[in-house]
Amino acid sequence: MNKEGQIRIPSGCAISGLISRDGNRIGGEVIRRSITVMHDRSNGLGGGFAGYGIYPEYKEHYALHVFYDNAAAKEECEKYLDSRFEIINLSKIPVKKIKAITNEPLIWRYFVHPLPTKLADSQLDENEFVRKFVFHVNTSIDGAYVFSSGKNMGVFKAVGFPEDVADFYMLEEYEGYCWTAHGRYPTNTPGWWGGAHPFALLDLSVVHNGEISSYDANRRFIEMYGYKCTLQTDTEVITYIIDYLTRVLGLTYTEASNIIAAPFWSTIDSKTDKAERERLTYLRNMFASLLITGPFSILVGFTGGLMMLNDRLKLRSMVMGEKDDIVYFASEEAAIRVIEPNVTNLYSPKGGEAIIVMAKGDF
Repeated sequence: MNKEGQIRIPSGCAISGLISRDGNRIGGEVIRRSITVMHDRSNGLGGGFAGYGIYPEYKEHYALHVFYDNAAAKEECEKYLDSRFEIINLSKIPVKKIKAITNEPLIWRYFVHPLPTKLADSQLDENEFVRKFVFHVNTSIDGAYVFSSGKNMGVFKAVGFPEDVADFYMLEEYEGYCWTAHGRYPTNTPGWWGGAHPFALLDLSVVHNGEISSYDANRRFIEMYGYKCTLQTDTEVITYIIDYLTRVLGLTYTEASNIIAAPFWSTIDSKTDKAERERLTYLRNMFASLLITGPFSILVGFTGGLMMLNDRLKLRSMVMGEKDDIVYFASEEAAIRVIEPNVTNLYSPKGGEAIIVMAKGDF
């Protein structure tokens, strides 16, 4: 008889998310309850959360969350940070010691703004300036890893079950208009603090259930444009692809979804609308190397919105529902009903069908 931990669960990993269309802030304890229901989908090797709207008092500044292996890495990183940014506030991220979370790195938070002279000299916009800083730290400063770098949002992740990660970071003390959560069951890559989900760059964050068989092709393409895949997991490349398509090229999230989960050629050919057929044909031909193959379901958070997307064959489960102004997403219906028993309009999106929900407000 197989014992617990000896069975590989290829459909494992749990994802959950919610967003208030009216921009109302929701406590972190809500998303904790949702992801906890799916405890058996993960194995304690990674859990994490992304919250949007959690830093309203610093919403004009980039919030950098950083892991350090040691004090020397912190000193080197802070020296580089101070040379390029005005540091508005810095502190350890508050945590609560619990038995389930061990071997934690040093975890610090910085609210920063690019120095005007450095920004002008770089001839970059703010976001690209910050992106280049993040990649320099993560690839060139040994023992330092910037794992969150957006405005008015933050990622909290660790090695552990997601409910323990929530307790460790005291997630109940944060409120946001949008939350995503992940419980990891790594199958081909190691479980470590940097490899836990969400993966984030600037205001973009991704939680993912599945495996990407096109990883090498996707990675080779995206690394031609200044991105570096160093975090020992295939999910990282999804974040960079979406950042490149939406922020750098200015495509919509719908267009990005039509690239990474492109319709089959037979589906495109069957479109009766000529303009739509030509649009989809162009996107598939132009960005062939960014088609993501293999089973996946993802939630993509960004400022003011949340996108859900499955692979074209829908090889990973995902369900959504609504109640009042809140839209819920989860790998299992139970993870929605535990936080909203009276959920309505339950729906299981089709393969390749992007669901994009936008929130009202000045974020």
